[in-house]
Amino acid sequence: MSKENKAWYKSWFDTPYYHTLYKDRDYEEAQVLIDNLTHYLNLEEGAKVLDLACGKGRHSIYLNSLGYDVTGVDLSPNSIEEASKYATDTLHFEVRDMREPSTEKYDAIFNLFTSFGYFPDPADNMRTLDAIHQSVNEYGLAVIDFMNVDKVIANLVPSEVKTVDGIDFHITRKYEDGFIIKEIVFDADGEHHEYEERVKALRLEDFEAMMNEKEIYLLDVFGDYKLRKFYKKESDRLIMIFK
Repeated sequence: MSKENKAWYKSWFDTPYYHTLYKDRDYEEAQVLIDNLTHYLNLEEGAKVLDLACGKGRHSIYLNSLGYDVTGVDLSPNSIEEASKYATDTLHFEVRDMREPSTEKYDAIFNLFTSFGYFPDPADNMRTLDAIHQSVNEYGLAVIDFMNVDKVIANLVPSEVKTVDGIDFHITRKYEDGFIIKEIVFDADGEHHEYEERVKALRLEDFEAMMNEKEIYLLDVFGDYKLRKFYKKESDRLIMIFK
């Protein structure tokens, strides 16, 4: 199967192979981030939380276990179908484009693990940021957890082969035209597959410029999941709290 013409995130995220490749992600580390964020935000029990680009809902489920009323949204119908198996009265899932504002208002919105900057048109990234801003209530706060672009580019591994569940994923990475691009090629189930991840290399100053344009207040910036200070060259993450 050659690369599909439709947007990369619509094709790649909706395949089972995406979840196979990333099955060993450190979810314990992710829970540390969520614990620290919810403590920092001082969220009360029963607070309404939106998990934006939730995938199969693993982090929505964890947020819900902490006592919050959680809605997870994602563009992938297959991911939402899987996540919906865990739905309850206080855990909801729906298919939605992150560029569209919610009809609800939330106490907190989480956009975690570099789930931003997917679009080739910068206006769509602005639409996403604006949609998040419009979907928090008067006292609500939003979080974007993004990669630290400068560190990622400095440590980019050009190519590797990662074998998971008997599938050899041939992965190449490059920084080109302002995007960090990962090409993923493999054979599985009798077919040849080629997919791509393409994320805009947005730095803190880029987010600040977008936020200033939309009159969004950037409250705090952190550089890792323990919410320590952000350093442009050394930090693992770029975590922004805003409203």
